[in-house]
Amino acid sequence: MTAIDLRDLPEELPPVAPKFPAAPFDGAGSFFDAYFEETARAAGTMDWAEVERASALLTEAYLAGRTVFSCGNGGSAAVANHLQCDHVKGVRTGTDLTPRVVSLSSNVELITAISNDLGYEHVFSYQLQSQSQPGDVLIAISSSGRSPNIVQALTWAAEHGLRTIALTGFTGGAARAVTEVAVHVDCTNYGIVEDLHQAAMHAMAQYIRLCRMPIGAIADTTF
Repeated sequence: MTAIDLRDLPEELPPVAPKFPAAPFDGAGSFFDAYFEETARAAGTMDWAEVERASALLTEAYLAGRTVFSCGNGGSAAVANHLQCDHVKGVRTGTDLTPRVVSLSSNVELITAISNDLGYEHVFSYQLQSQSQPGDVLIAISSSGRSPNIVQALTWAAEHGLRTIALTGFTGGAARAVTEVAVHVDCTNYGIVEDLHQAAMHAMAQYIRLCRMPIGAIADTTF
């Protein structure tokens, strides 16, 4: 993948999705209805071909014994950590795969040391420099797609032979521009974007798992 000069990218693109919420609601019930209606609309904007590409890339990495790294900030860090759980434990169960997955968001001691001494924008790329090898995979999760540490990690990974997947929302920001595979949610609400990133993570884990299970075992397995 050709490296992209981040100086050539606009700092902010106008949102293409409707603003939600845009006005007060008269009760929790009506807000919940609207929230899930917007969730369904946003889910319909996702490119399932990109989800297919991401699933194939992860399967290929697991079969080759490569390491998959995940990362994110805030709520996206929770998705990155959960991804490690569902892929190391879930995908392995009942299959011929032994996934190697590391969340770069999970070690608070290391994150704070890098952040304090070098700057928060380096917390993920610095770890990749020590732990990754060409052919490994980075899954970077960012609702805005503009977090400097996410963009830096994706850029460094692409320049050093890693395959890259980004889960983004809003306009996708620079993360969507520099990644190899973009699972994008066209939505301007952080909660909904994070909900759908989590759903995409679960769906990929379960899909990869069932594809590597004996056909007769699928119906008898609780996913």
